[in-house]
Amino acid sequence: MKRPYPSIIFMSALLACTSPADKKDEAAAKTFSLNNKKIIVYTTAQNSDLRITQYGVLEFKPAPQPLETEPAVFIDPGKTFQTMTGIGGAITDASAETFAKLSQETQKEFLTAYFDQKNGIGYTLARTNINSCDFSSGSYTYVADNDKELKTFDIAHDEKFKIPMIQQAISAAGGKLLLYVSPWSPPAWMKDNNDMLQGGKLKPEFRQAWASYYIKFIREYEKRNIPVWGLSIQNEPMAKQRWESCIFTAGEERDFIKEFLGPTLHKEGMKDKKLIAWDHNRDLIYQRASTILSDPEAAKYVWGIGFHWYETWTKSSMLFDNLRRVKEAFPDKELIFTEGCQEKFNLDSIGNWSLGEKYGHSMINDFNSGTAAWTDWNILLDETGGPNHVGNFCFAPIHADTRTGKLIYTNAYYYLGHFSKFIRPGAKRIISSSSRDLLQTTGFINSDGKVVVIVMNTSNQELPYHLWIGGQSAAVKSLAHSISTFVIE
Repeated sequence: MKRPYPSIIFMSALLACTSPADKKDEAAAKTFSLNNKKIIVYTTAQNSDLRITQYGVLEFKPAPQPLETEPAVFIDPGKTFQTMTGIGGAITDASAETFAKLSQETQKEFLTAYFDQKNGIGYTLARTNINSCDFSSGSYTYVADNDKELKTFDIAHDEKFKIPMIQQAISAAGGKLLLYVSPWSPPAWMKDNNDMLQGGKLKPEFRQAWASYYIKFIREYEKRNIPVWGLSIQNEPMAKQRWESCIFTAGEERDFIKEFLGPTLHKEGMKDKKLIAWDHNRDLIYQRASTILSDPEAAKYVWGIGFHWYETWTKSSMLFDNLRRVKEAFPDKELIFTEGCQEKFNLDSIGNWSLGEKYGHSMINDFNSGTAAWTDWNILLDETGGPNHVGNFCFAPIHADTRTGKLIYTNAYYYLGHFSKFIRPGAKRIISSSSRDLLQTTGFINSDGKVVVIVMNTSNQELPYHLWIGGQSAAVKSLAHSISTFVIE
């Protein structure tokens, strides 16, 4: 992203002779050579015009054993972990309806900003809703009431706004965008409360019809040149919401997977679709994952466990250790962040720097806990934080002021971009370990061999530290309330 660059404030590395211990450190990173490598730095910082701005080129220099008084981020590309699937956001009805109100020029700006890797932040993953959700202008389904055989199934509703936007997003992403789909509720007549809202449960007699519903939806989207990569079983299955919602206990979700949805996907030639269980907060994730994945007949259909970040509504902090427990117990299954946003929209707070820092904190810790894919919530909302048919207005990384036709970029957009622009599908997480809690960090090595290290500083202090790898280091100053991406190439 081209902006006027301010003067570079990076310090040159300390020069020192290497010791035998340093030689052993170099050998530990034998899978990655620093020969002829440079470090390109990109930074976003509060109280500056830095927004994913190239902010310097560094070189590694020989360095001694770091002292406890010298803050450092230790990088080890020789230790690799999960493989990245993608990073992206949700194209909801609200996003698509807002997008449709923009001029063609502004629509192009928006699509480039999100999906172009060179001139934007290079999203590679997307999610959309099956039937309506809270971020729809009203409740809807795709079938007539009591049509158990789904003969009336018709996605005409989505063809007005959502499908055209998804098609344009795929094009802007270079023709490939992994899309997964999620329901908030079955049709009211399939549920025991006869309402799409306020929770309720799927009636047993409609479990097969509901399983077939996913198949119908996927087929109709794929007829319109929108490949579907995966699906989750139910958005937030333990939440009774004033909007579209449906309750599944862990046992009920397990049984629905193994007796209906899993076999139906296989029977209908869709066994390659990635099936995502849970799709709710980190608090109960281990109980849900263990109930489903400890059953071989259910586990064989499941690709991964999805999660949200809203466990904070209980006054808890984000529970990253619960993700680690799931990955430790079930290492052959993937973790995917399926939704998160800042709630309670207020236009006066749209410039609040904490918006982006919340994303950075979650993404760094989610990735370090084993997460392989990360999906933001609405990629676009209007100046009210909607549309939303139940008044649940929220923040998005980009808002469109439909009164002026202009886009408003929050700092969350840039914080997301520090990950999505540089960590590409196929990248493997590596060790990036900080000696100070004020410096949060994660690292990846892309399939082209480039190492990407992200360091975030949420403090009010400017913090000097060293990037250290295999006995060599580069000295850096981290600006207050900043995030930096280091690309070693």
